[in-house]
Amino acid sequence: MKSIPERIQLAHLPTPIQKMDQLSRELGKNIYIKRDDYTGVEISGNKIRKLEFAAKEALQQQADVLITCGGLQSNHARATAAAARRLGLKCHLVLRGTPGDSWTGNLFLDKLLGAEITFLEPETFNSRHMEVMEEIKHEYAKKQMKSYLLPVGASNGIGTFGYYAAYEEICQQEKNLDQGFDAIVTAVGSGGTCAGLVMGNWRHEGKHRIIGVPVADNATYFRGVIQDIMKEATTLAGWDQVPEAKTYQLIDGYVGRGYALNTSEEMAFIEYIAQKEGIILDPVYTGKAFRGLVEEIRKGSFDDLNDILFIHTGGLFGIFDKIGEF
Repeated sequence: MKSIPERIQLAHLPTPIQKMDQLSRELGKNIYIKRDDYTGVEISGNKIRKLEFAAKEALQQQADVLITCGGLQSNHARATAAAARRLGLKCHLVLRGTPGDSWTGNLFLDKLLGAEITFLEPETFNSRHMEVMEEIKHEYAKKQMKSYLLPVGASNGIGTFGYYAAYEEICQQEKNLDQGFDAIVTAVGSGGTCAGLVMGNWRHEGKHRIIGVPVADNATYFRGVIQDIMKEATTLAGWDQVPEAKTYQLIDGYVGRGYALNTSEEMAFIEYIAQKEGIILDPVYTGKAFRGLVEEIRKGSFDDLNDILFIHTGGLFGIFDKIGEF
């Protein structure tokens, strides 16, 4: 049997787990948060865990350029740009939309890190971003440069092992803290983080309920995405089975206006948590997902759960593009 793929150390790990005391008292639950926003500065957030595995594969393939894609405020794009520079590689980003005068947050850091950027109108990005990445790869090949392509969020078979490893990290922290968790909750934006946690829980025969809160599409869509990612990952690892969809839970209803678009209620919730706990959530992922968790607790959906761990997947830089909305 194969082991999981090799990785390269880029993130500051393990990330700490904190109890949210004020909110726990208010909700009558023990709410904990894993600070994956602490994985670094330039590489902050969950994406770097996935990049540790993808970048290792890129180096093994002797790549010169990392090519990836995402929205204008993509945390993954920024982390890829930083990781590429750390490894002595070039980075080329294909981003959805045009910046106009709004070179803030992650987009500013992309440029500061020297990434080449190709902007696509939203409709073109949605229909052709993978094709455009292949065209860019072909252009680099003409210059005798080898490219390595990463999908949105590095959410593919190799990348999802980042959160398989994170699950193992959480299990070790449970022992160190003498604190078990009934459930692990995460935002679902491209599927890779949730898929890795599900695989870890399944492979290690864990008793955690893995709960994902979609922030970009609905549960039906993401069940298909997550299953596809896990099929690819289990093939890479040489495992003969794939976790079934019934081994995890996805909760609809918290996408709001759509991916990276916010309602006034979402912005107010981010402000509420900041002033309640001194923790800054981001508007694209954790703000929506954590709001979903809190609302479901208040509805009584999780009455059977007492100790709940939420993954803070980062994204703080993206909040600076939303100052006007606050």
